[in-house]
Amino acid sequence: MLYLITGATRGIGKLLADNLVSSGNTVFGTYFSTAPEQNSLNHEVKSQLFLSRVDIRNPEQATQWVESITRDSADNIVVINCAGVNYNAAIQNSDPILWHDVLDVNLFGVYNVIRAVIPYMRNIGFGRIINLSSVVPRIGVYGTSAYAASKAGLWGLAKAVAVENAKYGITINTINLGYFDIGMIAEVPKDYLSDIVKKIPQGSLGDPMDILKAVQYLVSATYITGAEININGGLV
Repeated sequence: MLYLITGATRGIGKLLADNLVSSGNTVFGTYFSTAPEQNSLNHEVKSQLFLSRVDIRNPEQATQWVESITRDSADNIVVINCAGVNYNAAIQNSDPILWHDVLDVNLFGVYNVIRAVIPYMRNIGFGRIINLSSVVPRIGVYGTSAYAASKAGLWGLAKAVAVENAKYGITINTINLGYFDIGMIAEVPKDYLSDIVKKIPQGSLGDPMDILKAVQYLVSATYITGAEININGGLV
């Protein structure tokens, strides 16, 4: 089994990549603005982690990356779409270019990777695609129109791709994340973060290892596709 992870050098993508290679898996990951940490893993583990600078907004780059991995491979592949950016602004004050860039990465980037890998998965009769979305589109958060739109788009994308590819042994599912002690949460002001935690029924930020467990479950499951798994501590 080979893992393809976008956004593999920071936040949740890095957590998943590090843990999956530590468990003996081979991982191919992308990065764009965050270069790999030179000493984040020991040499033996690094030998199973292959990182490439890829702009997934660019269809040609996304396709070239996927094809470079699948061209001579007969292995089953799991794709985990973690790459993401955020932009906070009330809609009337938002910059159209910055707003559009969020969709380019979070939604069109995912589309570009999926579009490139589906033919390979169909050919071998197996595929697992896992998209990381968010609780934000469900609950509505001030200033997050771009992020919410991009993450909500992943729900519809997964539903359609699931129907198109179910008979080929391919599953695609979405994990809707609440607030975790990792990644973009570091950008949230402390006073606002305190208010967020108060609204979470379990009263704390999520443990990132729960994300890894959900990924492992979806990889092993054969009859779950087009579904959403909410990991949010009860936040609705």
